[in-house]
Amino acid sequence: MKKLGFIGKVLYFFNSLFALALLLSLLVPFIPPKSFPFIGVLSLVVSPLLLINLLFFVYWLLRLKRQMLFSLIILAICFIQFNSFYRILMTDPPPLQEKQLNVMSFNVRLFNNYNWLPAKDIPLQINSLIKKNNPEIISFQEYSNNSEIDLKDYVHKYIELKKQKPGFGQAIYSKYPIVNSGNLLFENTSNNAIFVDVVKALDTIRIYNVHLQSIQINEADVDFDQERSKRLLRRIANAFQIQQSQAEKFVEHSNNNNYKTIVTADLNNTAFSYVYRKIKGAKKDAFAERGKGLGKTFELKKIPLRIDFIFSDPAFMVNSFETHSEKLSDHYAISSVLSWN
Repeated sequence: MKKLGFIGKVLYFFNSLFALALLLSLLVPFIPPKSFPFIGVLSLVVSPLLLINLLFFVYWLLRLKRQMLFSLIILAICFIQFNSFYRILMTDPPPLQEKQLNVMSFNVRLFNNYNWLPAKDIPLQINSLIKKNNPEIISFQEYSNNSEIDLKDYVHKYIELKKQKPGFGQAIYSKYPIVNSGNLLFENTSNNAIFVDVVKALDTIRIYNVHLQSIQINEADVDFDQERSKRLLRRIANAFQIQQSQAEKFVEHSNNNNYKTIVTADLNNTAFSYVYRKIKGAKKDAFAERGKGLGKTFELKKIPLRIDFIFSDPAFMVNSFETHSEKLSDHYAISSVLSWN
């Protein structure tokens, strides 16, 4: 530090604060929100924390300062986090097995019923997206009945609406017979988790559609004063505690299931969170297996977040994963081709 001037010392002080925050984010997946509610907020800002620490490393490197080693060590320790957010796909996909399933998950935001997006033909564009990609299973979050959505190819479906006007809930559409279905009945919320047991050939597969408690942050919330900041943090902390209860209820339910399982989910939280670790368990994250590039499924004030997921039991091989680029909701649709022996 002796060779740093005043400005250099100030920058290094802030460098240390952001490095500490990034290191603390490594602990978030292991800390129940009910025990330490506010530390969970770090799960939402891992991506900007990584970027800031990377910029500090580049700054010290260009100035040939030994402080670059500090930033380099921090980034090396946290390198495992990059796999949850950014992927460079360098390996060939596993061989496609005879048994395979193309699964899509999409939070459709009520098919733009309230004109959040300026385009008037959003349902028709969603129809085109589905037809183009031809998934065999589709999980919808924030689903509502809409006469313009054409899903006649999916003759089997299970829909659970918690609010009847205009209708808000979740749905699973399938090209294959559904022999069992149900929901987990999350209490005092419009969020929920539903499931179906689908039969393809001679195999029965459990499909979950999980939508955890919304944290209800919009862009206006990011422009706040000190008092609004406190209210926002309390709201996020409360939502994360509810998410923990919902995730625990899901885990208890899924542990009693003997079928091969696929989980489609809008967790309203990131891959750096406690609920992600709980729900994923030993399952494969399709993006972490076969995704590429930036795993953005949602964006808040230009901050990219990956809050939508497809998980599968180890019995499945993840042959492909895609985050669809069409802006048809506040979320982006995701899909994956899974195969098994």
